Amino acid sequence: MKLYYTVLLVFIGLFSVQAQAESPEDKGLQIATEADRRDQGFGDSIATMQMVLRNKRGDESNREVRVRTLEVENDGDKSLSIFDAPADIKGTAFLTFSHINKPDDQWLYLPALKRVKRIASKNKSGPFMGSEFAYEDISSDEVDKYTYRYLRDETFEGTDCFVVERDPVDENSGYTRQVVWYDMTEYRPQKIDYYDRKNELLKTLTFHEYQQYLDKYWRGMRYEMVNHQTGKSTTLSWKEYTFRNGLTDRDFDKNTLKRAR
Repeated sequence: MKLYYTVLLVFIGLFSVQAQAESPEDKGLQIATEADRRDQGFGDSIATMQMVLRNKRGDESNREVRVRTLEVENDGDKSLSIFDAPADIKGTAFLTFSHINKPDDQWLYLPALKRVKRIASKNKSGPFMGSEFAYEDISSDEVDKYTYRYLRDETFEGTDCFVVERDPVDENSGYTRQVVWYDMTEYRPQKIDYYDRKNELLKTLTFHEYQQYLDKYWRGMRYEMVNHQTGKSTTLSWKEYTFRNGLTDRDFDKNTLKRAR
């Protein structure tokens, strides 16, 4: 009988430890960390992207963009977006230095003014080049930018997903919280709901047509961002991805941003 109670107490203790480890906060962080881990090691990438802006009437305007990304060890990624069309914004360039534990650095070169404009932290909730993506949406999703809470398992468009709430740490964020659907197989984001400073649903981003590169890295080839409050939307269509192109910090120099080609 004494042995029975000993075994029972050990079992209860192990169950308690497991229950404590699987708190919603811990599980949410574990999911986000695993999603980040699976995308590490790509080095750099180059891609072309078509940006389609739609107003609430359905009228469209198109933009052609080249995007370069550099993975940075022990910090956030660096990215450079260069606009090739239409003619009135050709040569516009946007540079982001994402960070893990401090606000991102961002600069926008406007060829019409021939000057580089720094994007202040308090302005990063503003629209990026008239799209439904905010400046803060353009930065890489570093794990430490948020706190997390696992909500539930749920199927989204036929895919089994973990649903995780993440709250931005940056007090200047335009969002109170975001809800992310990660697929259970590859931990790829399938959908993100964004809630504004009044905690009302503002936008939804969905990811489509995932393709795998280098037998490991997944990239969504089409992003759909819908603004529920304005009726506007933006589609980003990606193509011509190449990886490990030999890019270095010199390719992401803010002092030569206006000469980006």
